[in-house]
Amino acid sequence: FCPGCRALQPPGPRPDLFRLMDCDRSFRLDVQRLQRRFRSLQRALHPDRFGQRPPKEQHYSEQHSSLVNKAYQTLLNPLSRGLYLLELNGVEPAQETDCDADSEFLTEIMEINEKLAESKNEDSLEETETLIKVKREELTKEVTAAFERDDLQEAKKLLAKMKYFANLEDKLKNKKMPS
Repeated sequence: FCPGCRALQPPGPRPDLFRLMDCDRSFRLDVQRLQRRFRSLQRALHPDRFGQRPPKEQHYSEQHSSLVNKAYQTLLNPLSRGLYLLELNGVEPAQETDCDADSEFLTEIMEINEKLAESKNEDSLEETETLIKVKREELTKEVTAAFERDDLQEAKKLLAKMKYFANLEDKLKNKKMPS
C-alpha cells in the first residue's frame, strides 16, 4: 500500500516468498505462524475487498492474492519449500535424468510401485500409504538437517528422493479415488 494515499501498489518482480509470509528463510518452519500470516494477508488483499476501488487496484489485488496463495502453498509443502530454498541459493534442482539415486533406493521405489499396482483392497492401500508417509517424514528430517548444516548438495539429493515419494503419493490418491 502507498504510505500516503493507502492505494494498493503492484507486487514487486520476483518477491521473496519467505519475507512475504514473514518467515525466516529456513527449511524449518512454524506452520501455525505461516497459516496466521496467510489468513491475515488474504483478509487485507482479497479481491472482494477491492470491488469499489479503481480497476487498477482491483487488478493489483488479484495479483497479490494469487502471489500470497502461491507463497503459502510453496512454503507449506516441504518438497516445494526445499526446492525454493535451493533456487534462492542458486542451486539447480536435480533432474530425473541426473539419477544420483542409488540402486537400493530405486529398487525400494519400484517395490512400492508394485505394491500399489497390486493393491486390491483398502487394507493393502493403507499399509502402503503408511509406508510412504513414514519414508516421507524420514526424508523431511534428513532434508532439515542438511539445510541446517548448509549442505545444499545433500539437500538437493534428498529432495530428488522426496519427489519420488510425492509421485507415489499422487498414484496412491488416484488409486483411492473411486473411478
